[in-house]
Amino acid sequence: MSSSYSHTDTGGQVLTPFQRKRLQKDLQDEKLSPRYRQRIQIMLLADEGKTQNQICELLKCSRVTARYWISQAKSGEAHNWQATPLGRPKAVNQEYKERLRQLVGQSPKDFGYSKDIWTADWLSKSLENELDIKVDKRHINRLLKEMGLSTRPKPIRVDDTTQDTNKRIVIRDLNSAPNADSVPMWPFNSISIG
Repeated sequence: MSSSYSHTDTGGQVLTPFQRKRLQKDLQDEKLSPRYRQRIQIMLLADEGKTQNQICELLKCSRVTARYWISQAKSGEAHNWQATPLGRPKAVNQEYKERLRQLVGQSPKDFGYSKDIWTADWLSKSLENELDIKVDKRHINRLLKEMGLSTRPKPIRVDDTTQDTNKRIVIRDLNSAPNADSVPMWPFNSISIG
């Protein structure tokens, strides 16, 4: 081990004896990457009763990293130290964007959802299942905006010259009226309130 960390077998605060032995054995692997080694060390130190701050000082790791792996150990998930990939998550690629565009153009009901309109959350989950790329719903909304798309339904637009015969209202653009001067003006009296 090239780290300044050395584990004593006096722990037992968060790990089971089996988990502790397994992590100690895994830590002996000389081919273990430094990041994986750090994960194991965080959990073993937490098992010894070290605080998050003490672990950060000893291992020179971030508070976020320490907090995450301490919580993994406390929740009984210490054996999953290799399950979370190292590095940044997979990036959104052109295939992802194209599939996002296709999904927005289809009804969520086609994919087993109960509603007629996609939400960013549903799009995110559907694409994660399909392409194994996890993207936050806020990022989905940013991508949609970049592509000129949205999960919000478009407002109903009434044509400029559409007449609703039931309500007898004619809607038109005054600037495009054949003779703008022939449009009746309503009388208006200005009242000064003193």
